[in-house]
Amino acid sequence: MSLSLPRFILAGAMLLASVVSSTATAQETVDIGALRNDEINVVQNVLFPKDGRLELGGHLGWMPFDPLVTTPQAQFSIDKHFSESIALSVLIGGGYGLKTGRYVELEGPSYGLAPAAYRYLASALVGVSWSPIYAKMALGPAKVVHFDIYGTARGGATLEQSVIPNGGFTVAPTVSLGAGMRFFASEKLVVRVEMRDDLLVEYRPITSTWHFKQNGGLTLGFTSFLGRGNRR
Repeated sequence: MSLSLPRFILAGAMLLASVVSSTATAQETVDIGALRNDEINVVQNVLFPKDGRLELGGHLGWMPFDPLVTTPQAQFSIDKHFSESIALSVLIGGGYGLKTGRYVELEGPSYGLAPAAYRYLASALVGVSWSPIYAKMALGPAKVVHFDIYGTARGGATLEQSVIPNGGFTVAPTVSLGAGMRFFASEKLVVRVEMRDDLLVEYRPITSTWHFKQNGGLTLGFTSFLGRGNRR
């Protein structure tokens, strides 16, 4: 069977188109296999960087969990950020423990018993802060809030006083563990919430005994970032 020249050219063009189409289809369906975690890079634009910046703040809080003494407090914080996740954290606080209704009832005429409780007066803590999460969320149709979540481990000392008059003072070694969130209002202004549990080992002169005590509290404050930071 013979083909004329135009038919021969047409047949060749159709054959070439078929080969190219098959090759393209094969290229589109190539399976490269599963990627390892170290082969995946996620780019996150940090709008409000912390790296290289100094963070100063003031906070108000409450220690509501002691059944005998409840404590309003104020704190001053200093955080030096060495990266987006690690910072040196210093916290200086003061307050005054007030008798709860239960304490007043126990020392009243019905029981006539004044528990040997100790009230918080001041503390100084230093440690590290770790911020593993930086994220943002939509707040309504037009507002995006940037925030981070952090944990803290600090150590230092706490000054406390006996609620019973002339019961003396004690300075207790303290380990403090906490977690909190920063809400970035702007590049410099932050709203910060933190929950902390201070673990004390204190010697109480009024009973000449050692006691383990927990001062759990919640604080809300404002911090300000100095400097521009290292943007990524």
